[in-house]
Amino acid sequence: MASSNEDFIERMLHRKDKSILNFIIIGVNIVIFILTEFTGGTDNSVNMIRWGAAYTPLVASGEYYRLFTSMFLHFGFRHLLSNMVLLFFIGDYMERYLGRIRYLILYLAGGLAGSFLSYSVVAARGEAVVSAGASGAIFAVLGALAVMALLNHGRLEDLTLVRILIMAGLSIWVGFSSPGVDGFAHLGGFLGGCIIALLYAALFPRFRYRRT
Repeated sequence: MASSNEDFIERMLHRKDKSILNFIIIGVNIVIFILTEFTGGTDNSVNMIRWGAAYTPLVASGEYYRLFTSMFLHFGFRHLLSNMVLLFFIGDYMERYLGRIRYLILYLAGGLAGSFLSYSVVAARGEAVVSAGASGAIFAVLGALAVMALLNHGRLEDLTLVRILIMAGLSIWVGFSSPGVDGFAHLGGFLGGCIIALLYAALFPRFRYRRT
């Protein structure tokens, strides 16, 4: 696995068609994390709410923008690192395959789908929860990756559909079984990404059954 990852990084660094937008998204997340950390801490719920985390009562009162801004906030360095490492790998595939604009739409719309499902479930339970993280958007990329692999004979470059589904399934399971992890954001993002990818395939036939 380590050798495979090293080969991937080597190919990416020497490619002409680098995934610039994916790097920018990662950079934005890192910059916001640093700013949040030095203005009160990323483990401080009050500070996270100040920066735009999705706090259920505030969203319910009309601050719906928090479903968006919360996608760029992370609780602690480990939370940021795990999300950005996964995005670094899977985002590269999707940006090159879809193009920058379609990739950006996928990332943001899929992330909002994850935030919305998470908020809906928590609100239905009557709970007051502070939530944040790019997981919904990242799982949207993962869902789109699965759909595109399915439409291209079960493979997208060196990624197989089975490998993608195992990765997604395990990650979603961990999300639901681990305390403090928002499994519904993961699930909502994944389903949102699948739907967006299917729409892309319907609107742009070149994404169907293309050898990569």
